[in-house]
Amino acid sequence: MEGLKIDNYISSKLPDDVVVQRVLNGEKELYEILLRRYNQTLYRAIRSYLQNDRDVEDTMQDTYIKAYQKLYQFKGDAKFSSWLIRIGINEALMKIRKQKKKQDLSTNDENFDTILQLPNLNQMNPEEQVINHEIRFLIEKAIDNLPEKYRIVYTLREVEGMSNTEICASLEISASNVKVRFHRAKHLLREALFKISTEASVFEFGNSRCDKITDYVMKNI
Repeated sequence: MEGLKIDNYISSKLPDDVVVQRVLNGEKELYEILLRRYNQTLYRAIRSYLQNDRDVEDTMQDTYIKAYQKLYQFKGDAKFSSWLIRIGINEALMKIRKQKKKQDLSTNDENFDTILQLPNLNQMNPEEQVINHEIRFLIEKAIDNLPEKYRIVYTLREVEGMSNTEICASLEISASNVKVRFHRAKHLLREALFKISTEASVFEFGNSRCDKITDYVMKNI
């Protein structure tokens, strides 16, 4: 991938609403700024509903394409990330409904046993790499096992670092609901795992995967 043909300073400083408007005015290539800016956030949000990596990536691609098609509907009354997450969640729920129609519900937990690809840990010795891998796997499994309505709130708040206001806008629920669900999510996670889970690398969306999603979307809009 050759990468974004835009000055890094400009791409990092342009506000979302300005990027949106310029894309709507015909600068389609600038849409890549929004993809790279929110790939990590969207990945974590969708992964709160879908644990199979292939399903997550497919849903991300569908989300970005739908968001591009509906970009004219973004009015800026909420953050672009919140608007994007709402689309992503709807796409994830739609995929779940389609999967349920295609197959009988079984006790097969194959999707929940998916292990996320970990980033290159070449700065650690082999023993440290194993320990780090096991700790992150335990954290991710603990979060995966939360009930869906708690999992998405916990992921957006604790892992992604979004504010309650942003979560309210993303999930279209009240502030009190966000607080209750977040508190319940913390209660359900064991204290030891909760302390470890503040590490920002949980549910990491690596550069190669970012490039893959970005390339696909830009070629299909």
